[in-house]
Amino acid sequence: MTEIYYIGGSPCAGKSTVAEMLSKKYSLYYFKADDFLETYMKAGASQGDPICKKNAELDAEQIWMRDPGIQCQEEFAFYNEIFGYLSADLAKLSCKNGIVTEGAAYVPALMQRAGIPYNRYIAVTPTEDFQIFHYKQRDFVSYVLQGCTDQEKAFANWMERDILFAKEVQKQCLETHYASIVNDGSIDIDEFAKLVAVHFGLCGC
Repeated sequence: MTEIYYIGGSPCAGKSTVAEMLSKKYSLYYFKADDFLETYMKAGASQGDPICKKNAELDAEQIWMRDPGIQCQEEFAFYNEIFGYLSADLAKLSCKNGIVTEGAAYVPALMQRAGIPYNRYIAVTPTEDFQIFHYKQRDFVSYVLQGCTDQEKAFANWMERDILFAKEVQKQCLETHYASIVNDGSIDIDEFAKLVAVHFGLCGC
C-alpha cells in the first residue's frame, strides 16, 4: 500500500514549497490538489452538488464582492463536496516511496472522517501579515480579480476570507488533535520542511 503524506492548511502558507522539497529529497510523487479543483468543480456541478454548481456559474465580481464570512463558509462546503473526487484520484496513484499531496482542500475534519492517521497529516497556516505580503507578490492575483469593479475591495475580501479560513483550520486541528504549524516567516524554509519531514517520519532527525 502506498503511503500518502497530506499537507493541508490555508493558502499562501508555504505548503507547495514544502511539498516540492519533500518530493525531491525523498523521491515522493507530488500531487498538487489545486491543479484539479476546476475539474472537480465541473464534476460536482454536473452531479448537482449545490456549491460546485453555484461556483461554476459565478463571475469574478460575484465571487469576490461577497461577504468574506460567506465566502469562507462556502469554501469549506466546496471542499466537502469535492473530497470524494480528490480521494478517488489519490487512490489511483502508486509510488514505492510514497505520495506527498498538498492543498487547502485537506481540511482537518475531512481528514478525520477519512481516517487519516495523525502522523500522515499536518496543517500549515500563515499569519495575517505573512499571507498578505506573499499574496501581493503573486502575479496571478490581478488575473483572478479581472472583472471586479473594485479590485482593492475584492482583494481585501479575499484576504479576509483566507484569514477566517486559517482560523477555522487551526480550530479544527485542536478539535481533531492533528498537528498544526503557523508560518510567520521566521523559520528558514529548509528548517520548515525538516519539521514536516520529521512529523511524517521521513527522516531519522
